[in-house]
Amino acid sequence: MNDLLEGFRLVGQMDVLIAILASSIYGLVVGSLPGLSATMATALLVPVTFYLSPIAAVATIISASAMAIFSGDIPGCLLRIPGTPASAAYTDEAYAMTRKGQAELALGTGLWFSAVGGIIGTLSLVVMAPLLAEVALNFSSYEYFWLAVLGLMCATLVARSSPVKAIASMLLGLLVSCIGMENPAGAPRFTWGQPDLLGGIEPLPALVGVFALSEVMRALATFDPPPLPRRKFGSIMAGQWALTKIYQWPMWRGNVIGIIIGVLPGAGADMAAWVSYAMSKRFSKTPEKFGTGHPEGLVEAGASNNASLASGWVPALLFGIPGDTITAIAIGVLYMKGLNPGPTLFTERASSMYALYIIFILANIIMIPLGIIMIRLAAHVLRAPRASIMPIILMLCAVGAFATGNNMFSVLMVGFFGVVGYVMERNGYPVAALVLGIVMGSMVEQSFVTSLIKSDNSLLPFIDRPISGVLAAITAGALLWPVGAWLLRRRTRTRPPLQRPA
Repeated sequence: MNDLLEGFRLVGQMDVLIAILASSIYGLVVGSLPGLSATMATALLVPVTFYLSPIAAVATIISASAMAIFSGDIPGCLLRIPGTPASAAYTDEAYAMTRKGQAELALGTGLWFSAVGGIIGTLSLVVMAPLLAEVALNFSSYEYFWLAVLGLMCATLVARSSPVKAIASMLLGLLVSCIGMENPAGAPRFTWGQPDLLGGIEPLPALVGVFALSEVMRALATFDPPPLPRRKFGSIMAGQWALTKIYQWPMWRGNVIGIIIGVLPGAGADMAAWVSYAMSKRFSKTPEKFGTGHPEGLVEAGASNNASLASGWVPALLFGIPGDTITAIAIGVLYMKGLNPGPTLFTERASSMYALYIIFILANIIMIPLGIIMIRLAAHVLRAPRASIMPIILMLCAVGAFATGNNMFSVLMVGFFGVVGYVMERNGYPVAALVLGIVMGSMVEQSFVTSLIKSDNSLLPFIDRPISGVLAAITAGALLWPVGAWLLRRRTRTRPPLQRPA
């Protein structure tokens, strides 16, 4: 009890409260700009943490990342341009709701369920940290391979078009992810003698190109675009409690998926969002409504996003193993401030741990009022003339791309993928599946090659390890399920009707 009270006292310091508020506003702004991810938002804060107390320094990382993950939904909903890679999974769904005049409902859903997911993820961090960390330590490259393959299968589950086209888009993304230095030999692959390609294709320029720039190209090619509904935003939070009661099972499922994926090193909110949205469509009673502006997928994916963000701190705090890129930055800040990760942190610095828990909960609570203000400011985009919005989007795309690699090559990549995205969408190929292939491709290859090196080219460890075997069975079942369903439908159609006796 004394440690808990001391934790409240540490958070109640004026410098900590100011750090939470300022970094929350900063995270909301950066996350809502196309191309500027939550990882970039936290990385840019590191120099600022040099001058802060230990608790205030960690508070800036926690608050900015939580806000940036949510605010990436805002441009995705209003302009079909995801602010962060985690928002790309359900950008089309949110934008479809905007086209139906339900922008405030879509944004309110993202805000409410992101806050709820963050709080539940924090409670899991408090209650289940040692247990979840032990599970995470049992994951090796074999398990990560199957996990990445399951993530790739989300391409077919979230696609509104033909599954064949979705798989083709995903395979194109995997091909793009092969560009760069070959793993593990280090030989150049598909670089055509260009030094800029040796580092591979970053997911962010591809994401900005296929979503944002292709949207600008569509606006230029459409002489008389259908107008977005121009109406006054009502209450942002209206109807959220009703959605919570209607979709409580998807919400809890999203929280659980986010917690489990977040605790696995290297997974993060991006994979949690894709998997949760795909699971929501797979188990929905009305899967045909997905892609037409249906809030169910937003509920589950929004809850999963921030739940994974909190649980990603479990391996970081217990073992110094980053759960994602954000916690990798946070670990550096923890070491710099003398809060060395490890089991002793929970015993010798228990008050500091309680302070971190309180900051997580506080950041997700203030996300609601600050998020409402941000949404209301962003809503003016719907009322602005389209001709004035598109040049600004183009400028933000260029600035965001340049910031990712600090060179003009990233800007050229945005232009290239903008053309690719425009051509793909004109022909019915889902660009979200392309982005998924690019994001997951490196994880699939690294896990597979590392596993073969460890097993001396034997495939047996992929299925004879307990967790790996279960994941392999789930993957096989998910692959065979559509084939079995197709065969069953075909058999039902070809079966002759029963003849009644005369």
